[in-house]
Amino acid sequence: MDLAFASPLYISTGRRRAVDKIKPCGSFLLSNKKAFTLSPRSATLASQPTQAIEFEVENKKHDLLRAIQDTQRGLVTTADQRSSIEEALVTVEGYNRGAPIDLEKLDGTWRLQYTSAPDVLVLLEAAARLPFFQVGQIFQKFECRDQSRGGIIRNVVQWSIPTLLEEQEGATLLVSAKFDLVSIRNVYLQFEEITFQNLKISEEVQALIASAILPRSFISLQILQFLRTFKAQIPVTNPDPGRRSVGGLYYLSYLDSNMLLGRAVGSGGVFVFTRAQPFIC
Repeated sequence: MDLAFASPLYISTGRRRAVDKIKPCGSFLLSNKKAFTLSPRSATLASQPTQAIEFEVENKKHDLLRAIQDTQRGLVTTADQRSSIEEALVTVEGYNRGAPIDLEKLDGTWRLQYTSAPDVLVLLEAAARLPFFQVGQIFQKFECRDQSRGGIIRNVVQWSIPTLLEEQEGATLLVSAKFDLVSIRNVYLQFEEITFQNLKISEEVQALIASAILPRSFISLQILQFLRTFKAQIPVTNPDPGRRSVGGLYYLSYLDSNMLLGRAVGSGGVFVFTRAQPFIC
């Protein structure tokens, strides 16, 4: 039975879209005699010293990062590149297969390095085509320390309008959701709120407000302070009162101390993240 998962970064529009198919990854098979047989990769790993396995995993992770490094986070790829990336990604996933998600390890901030999800690529495409729009760093922040069954996930997109806002990080879009573990590798996301915040106006606009349009006064300072602290929050609700809010499933296919891989369905796509410095929302 194939598994299908919804995009964790952006809320589904409800329209039928392309679906990524993820074949079952059975690492252990139980026989009628209640004995289990290791898959070829698992059997190989079991026979290797721990240090040798760790060295091999790190090499495969570097292979994956090299495969995606010239793709502009997935915006510019050829068919051959996508094939190589998928092969490298599946190889890394194989080392973590069957292990339950460690929420302590998952907790923290992860920076997006690559995706094939259309809902994310559309933002990158817009930034590439429109001179008045920039997309900076994209993060996924998990808040699940000391939790056993789930937590909060915040999808963070830094964006800007050149000359009006600071380069790359002029404003922040947050898409917040609760998540629950529904199996050892699958989490269900229930979206709650979209927030626009952290407006950082450019020095040119600050100078314009403070001196050219208004004299430096209490009013001009109040305007600047209002812009810096501006926050717009939009709750996410399901139009059908009999159903819970918009959500989807997210398959966490690999996790260690510095890399997170995920697969999504609904909007589709794969995600490659690396550990980042803590992001304060």
